Amino acid sequence: MFAPFIIILVIAFFILMSSFFTVKQQSSVVIERFGKFLSVRNSGLQLKIPIVDRLAGRVNLKIQQLDVIIETKTKDNVFIKMKVSVQFKVIQEKVYDAFYKLEYPHDQITAYVFDVVRAEVPKLKLDDVFERKDDIAIAVKRELNEAMTTYGYDIINTLVTDIDPDIQVKNAMNRINAADREKTAAEFEAESSRIRIVAKAKAEAESKRLQGQGIADQRREIARGLVESVEVLNNVGINSQEASALIVVTQHYDTLQAIGADANSNLILLPNSPQAGSDMLNNMVASFTASNQVGEMMKKNNKKIEKPKKIEPQSGYEDDAAPEIN
Repeated sequence: MFAPFIIILVIAFFILMSSFFTVKQQSSVVIERFGKFLSVRNSGLQLKIPIVDRLAGRVNLKIQQLDVIIETKTKDNVFIKMKVSVQFKVIQEKVYDAFYKLEYPHDQITAYVFDVVRAEVPKLKLDDVFERKDDIAIAVKRELNEAMTTYGYDIINTLVTDIDPDIQVKNAMNRINAADREKTAAEFEAESSRIRIVAKAKAEAESKRLQGQGIADQRREIARGLVESVEVLNNVGINSQEASALIVVTQHYDTLQAIGADANSNLILLPNSPQAGSDMLNNMVASFTASNQVGEMMKKNNKKIEKPKKIEPQSGYEDDAAPEIN
């Protein structure tokens, strides 16, 4: 007697529980009654008539992303693959349109993206595609907004996330970029070499100038020393020619001594035989004597030459031929 009653209570309980349902946040539920649209329920605890009403479907109100890969051709006949990311969502006030008017929204969005990209990219060269990818994305978004708003979809943003030319084109572009960078590097290296050469030349010029100045100072001091040496030798009875020859021979032996002191020297001074010093001394004394004799003879010859007499200019008229003046 109690069994049918219990069964009825259990059935009534399940029917009552099926009258309640929950809708998650950022989603909507479409309710139909006997196959006809009744209402759209938003997030929270909701109530429907059991058996009579049913949940036709749930609509996601979150922002979704669809990645579309398109192959197209540029103005300079280069085939490229582009990846366009479309971010969209269902407008909450137009859940009915999004649910009933459009059955495959992803396919519809993909078709519009293909249409816009294949209309815009063939107008641009490959380099311009990379530079103006934002313009392409804006054109896609504009076209999608005009088309998809009718179906209850809002296009949040469109992004051209990848542009992939053919592998041979990429290699060529890389070679062009590498060649351009090598050219720039060569220009910088040439400029650096020029700066180093100029700096080195300036340093060498300054070094030569200082070296020449040092040599001049050295020779000036040597000359002063030679003058003093000649004066000292003259004081002991040695004439100037013999003193000069003696100084030169002394420098000759000093040079030989400096060469012998360096173990790695490859300089050979000629002549360097034992009698070379004596021969050099005799030759220099004879040369100085001959030079003095020639100088004295030239002075005597110059004295014999008489200076030309100065010729007085004559007047244009003679005294006896002068005209008389009355």
